[in-house]
Amino acid sequence: MGENENINIKKEKVENAENKNSNFKTVVSTNPYNAKKVKNKSGFGKSVLLPFFSGVVGCALVVGTCFGVPSIRTKILGNTSGLSGNSDSDSTSNEGSGYVSQISLNNYSDTAVYAANKILPSIVGIKVEYTVNNSMLSIFGGPTSTATATASGSGIIISEDGYILTNNHVISTADSDSDNFYQISEASKITVTLFNDTTEYEAQIVGKDEQTDLAVIKIDKTDLPKAEFADSDSIKVGEFAMAVGNPVGMDSTVTCGIISAVNREVTDSDGKQYTLIQTDAAINSGNSGGALVNSEGKVIGINTLKLSGEDIEGIGFAIPINSTTDITNQLIEYSKVKRPYIGLTGMDLDEETAKRYNLVVGVYVKSIEDFSSAEKAGIKPGDVIIEADGTKITTMDELNKIKNSHKIGDEMKIKVNREGQERELTVTLGEQP
Repeated sequence: MGENENINIKKEKVENAENKNSNFKTVVSTNPYNAKKVKNKSGFGKSVLLPFFSGVVGCALVVGTCFGVPSIRTKILGNTSGLSGNSDSDSTSNEGSGYVSQISLNNYSDTAVYAANKILPSIVGIKVEYTVNNSMLSIFGGPTSTATATASGSGIIISEDGYILTNNHVISTADSDSDNFYQISEASKITVTLFNDTTEYEAQIVGKDEQTDLAVIKIDKTDLPKAEFADSDSIKVGEFAMAVGNPVGMDSTVTCGIISAVNREVTDSDGKQYTLIQTDAAINSGNSGGALVNSEGKVIGINTLKLSGEDIEGIGFAIPINSTTDITNQLIEYSKVKRPYIGLTGMDLDEETAKRYNLVVGVYVKSIEDFSSAEKAGIKPGDVIIEADGTKITTMDELNKIKNSHKIGDEMKIKVNREGQERELTVTLGEQP
């Protein structure tokens, strides 16, 4: 999500339809003085009854026309909706009449304007410079070529003295292709651009965490407008959502939508699992690290992922802001996240694999690190972990989820199956290296 993409802008032509089937014609006399005076010979019928009935018919036509035009009808009768509340925002269908009450978008527009004005000053643009070494030429006897490249993203001001929260993948660019034809270095320079300010401020990495895809950087500036956070645990499906950031280099862009889902389990292209907020507010390359906000302009998430493809539209994801608080504090204090650690590598055993090797379903222990918590607890290679803290487990993800619910120094109960015999062991969790 750090790369710029081409933008295809579709222009739709709007044509005004003309009524070409009108049967009405207006005739205007060019000589108003040619009217011939006719002597009244009809008596009471023509002088009284005919004008009276003509007036009644005329009134009926006028009233019928007024009530037949929705805008006039609304002004005469007011809103006929049976819903309570502000009549500007109510909309109901009048059964049998064929008319629909007018809809006012003033409230929605005002909400979006308020949310944008509240959050935009707290969103920054991030530009990362790095070096790309291409060794493909060396295969043919040529030198290795080196080039400087850039990527862009977004960030959220979280303190008045220059701390900025963003995604780890925005600032961590070290990578290589499968054939090692090129290598991308770590970021050599990171610059930040503030809202309505073209000055580029150089930033330093305070801390980053690959597991949660979060990072904190800092610029040397004070009196910054820090963003206000909301309670992301209280958001509901269907409520207003606005994504803010710098997609494809377009600074200070806002896109609106709703909360499509909460607690969505998502696996990224690297196999990492996240529990995220899903939204249909447009999230594009460069939005990463920006904010997802509610109707009050308060941050509820960090824009992180999107699904892309021919048949995919409007599926983006954000890290819930509540889950970032502890991570952010640790990154600022320790430059890393301190996590509990067992010290083993394992693989998942499903029923088919377990049956083939005469084992049980669970996590097969492949190796144990020297001097680790696992070694001290007596866990051995070849054990199959079947329970953690009294909960049955079948995958490493389940084991790690229970482990991460603890703190460093906590005790964790592990039940293993060793050569057909079950044993319960106590692990005192250490700190992850």
